[in-house]
Amino acid sequence: MERKETPNVLEEKAKKSAAVLQTANAKVMNIQLRKGEAIPEHHADAEVVIVVRKGRVQFTSEGETVEATPENVLHMAPMENHQLLAAEDSDLLVFQIKA
Repeated sequence: MERKETPNVLEEKAKKSAAVLQTANAKVMNIQLRKGEAIPEHHADAEVVIVVRKGRVQFTSEGETVEATPENVLHMAPMENHQLLAAEDSDLLVFQIKA
């Protein structure tokens, strides 16, 4: 068993994106954004699962915008273009899973 820390750093700096864990077929990232910060359109070559731990984040893909919150989980297919905007100070985990 291995425990990884994901400390809150939004008071110290804006927009944090850091790898938390990487295995042969999965990668876990911690992204922290202040309200109004965005990540421009991009894609991943893996299945992506987003878990918001704090805040609200708007994800836009192919003209559709959905809000990810601590009360839901977001899934994206490999190579799906998407961008995001923090509606509040937010902390999320991004799981990239390769088959």
